[in-house]
Amino acid sequence: MKTYYKGAKPNGWDFYTGETINYRENIGKTVKVPKFDKEPELCSDSVIHASRNPNDIFVGCSIPCSVFIVKGDAVIEDGQKAGFKKLAIVEEISQEQLESLFGWRYLESVNPINPLKIVPSQITSRQIELLRNWASVRDSVWASVRASVGASVRDSVWASVWDSVGASVRDSVWASVGASVGDSVGDSVGASVGASVWDSVGAYIGSLFPKIEKWKYIKHKKGKYPFQSCVDLWKMGLVPSFDRNVWRLHGGENASILWEGTLNND
Repeated sequence: MKTYYKGAKPNGWDFYTGETINYRENIGKTVKVPKFDKEPELCSDSVIHASRNPNDIFVGCSIPCSVFIVKGDAVIEDGQKAGFKKLAIVEEISQEQLESLFGWRYLESVNPINPLKIVPSQITSRQIELLRNWASVRDSVWASVRASVGASVRDSVWASVWDSVGASVRDSVWASVGASVGDSVGDSVGASVGASVWDSVGAYIGSLFPKIEKWKYIKHKKGKYPFQSCVDLWKMGLVPSFDRNVWRLHGGENASILWEGTLNND
């Protein structure tokens, strides 16, 4: 029997079998697919799914998750998933070990940094220079992250970060800009502000994959993350926004405007 990786819910239950198999409770045992006699077909209840590559488990599960080393003889397989009628559950991989297994910052993806919960740094020439650098590269961020990070992993990390902090940060920034400029905020301005926060979230998500040395669709020094300036601001408790004319830096629980102005490369 060959070794594979099986992703499950944090409580050990299978993601899609209606809680018919708990892998944690069956460590050291063999489990069988509930629909044992059905013709094997991937992405169906006729097989139990597992993957040779641990990152391929995200084709069928999301984070947070539990991960198990399993062994079995596949009855059907494609490039990412294998299907089994039965699996031997060998052991569970600890949450701390998942970072090494996946090769990216799993724990931070589960508990992403909320910049509005950080006491914001003072705005100095350093922060403005970081903002200026971010303004010069932000148009490339999503194309680069989408192309450089595997789709199933990227989508799972995106869902976790957006649901945990991204949406609330965007809404807070929207509200802050609206309170500042009042009736002058139109749909297009609001969309521009929202898009700029969306780009910042994309930069933060990309930073969770530090082993990527070459990011696509942007020139940069090998091994240097090209969107780090935005991440630095994020970790200083500062969120950039842009309304097509004016840049702002927001901070604090209410995303207060701490700086606004134009940049030389606008």
